[in-house]
Amino acid sequence: MKHALTFFTALLLTPLAALHAAEKPNVLFIAVDDLNHWIGHLGRNPQTKTPNIDRLAAMGVTFANAQCAAPVCNPSRAALLSGKRPGTTGIYDNGIPFEKVLKPEESLVMQFKNAGYDTLGTGKLWHGGLGWKEQWTAIQKESKQQGKIVDRSIDGIAFGPIVKGGDDAVSDTGIADYGIAELGKKHDKPFFLTLGFHKPHMPWNVPQKYYDLHPLTDIQLPPTKAGDLADVPPAGVKMAKPTGDHSAVLASGRWKEAVQAYLASISYLDGQIGRVLDAYEKSPHKENTIIVFWGDHGWHLGEKEHWRKFSLWEEAARAPFIWVVPGVTKPGGVCKSPVDFMSVYPTLCELAALPKPAWLEGDNLKPLLADPTSAWTGVGITTFGQNNHAVRTDRWRYIRYANGSEELYDHSNDEYEWTNLANKPEHTDLKAELAKHFPKTNLPEPTGSEEGKKRKGAKAGKAGATED
Repeated sequence: MKHALTFFTALLLTPLAALHAAEKPNVLFIAVDDLNHWIGHLGRNPQTKTPNIDRLAAMGVTFANAQCAAPVCNPSRAALLSGKRPGTTGIYDNGIPFEKVLKPEESLVMQFKNAGYDTLGTGKLWHGGLGWKEQWTAIQKESKQQGKIVDRSIDGIAFGPIVKGGDDAVSDTGIADYGIAELGKKHDKPFFLTLGFHKPHMPWNVPQKYYDLHPLTDIQLPPTKAGDLADVPPAGVKMAKPTGDHSAVLASGRWKEAVQAYLASISYLDGQIGRVLDAYEKSPHKENTIIVFWGDHGWHLGEKEHWRKFSLWEEAARAPFIWVVPGVTKPGGVCKSPVDFMSVYPTLCELAALPKPAWLEGDNLKPLLADPTSAWTGVGITTFGQNNHAVRTDRWRYIRYANGSEELYDHSNDEYEWTNLANKPEHTDLKAELAKHFPKTNLPEPTGSEEGKKRKGAKAGKAGATED
């Protein structure tokens, strides 16, 4: 009789345990626009103040050598969200509409919706917004930025504090509000919740209090080297456009003001991330919610005589990348192995037990999430324009342009990439080995991109606030 009771007890309890074990994880998907690696825990810039992003990193694993797929919003996001590299799609710049090249069913978001998830979103995920409507179960339209702004822009480098209006004057505050509300709700189905923050994308218009966190008298300029572009091939110099933004900033004598404004925008963003994390900590879904935090690419503020993204150097290619995965990651993990954002799609499919589409081109990061120090043979690959690629390992950055010209930097003693070693004969074999990682498919830009190019050309040299 005792054995029979034990059997029936087990029979009654097992379905509940099995149901819990099989429960699909939720995903909190946080995308950030134009955030470079000026993050406290990454140690790149001691002036930055990001206690909340640092707090997030301490909760899981941060990737200290994470590279974007492309140093431009549209191709970066299209690659991450489709699992297809820029060379596979031909989406290399902002003027190529991703909707004319990709299909909704290729979207990472759609994979989760097809798997029975509620897909919830607000802000910027794809270039220009949330992309195809059919991906989403529910979306929230974001508010417009408001408040009185003191414009301190330098030509196309657009910034200035909001002097009348608090955090609510910035649209990203509403994006955080949406995330907070959803994390606090009861959900009958697993959810994929996307928060697409805009800051620190230009214009760097945030409340004055964030500027005050970074007094102008204390601002230090990023490390630079006189004549830095002297050993860079013409193809790289053309990307940098040193006679554009950098010349204008130097002529203005207000370089420190621009740096202050970027830091202020990061501090504002960090505050919103903190509010979302507070809600996550209190959420009934915390123990079963994965967090993925990523920046779409980096940003130059005068390094290598360059501003903005649009280059294959470290400042444009490297961005924050943080994962918190209940039951997999341990607090405070730091992975120094090189990875790129093509890994997001296959890794989330693995963690959520979703089918992996055959077209995915990225690496599955689960082994590094479980043990950030485990052996890793992957690299980070960044593409900007047809046949222009950079490969990043734990030590080297090797760039090869479409015309065959090259750059090679040794990060073991040259973290700011001041000395191009590509012409050194002793590195011939190294370059050949690194070149094996370059994408083999390099399609031309698709038909229909001319309209986008015309729009982009009309904006060239004008207000950088409209730059995407």
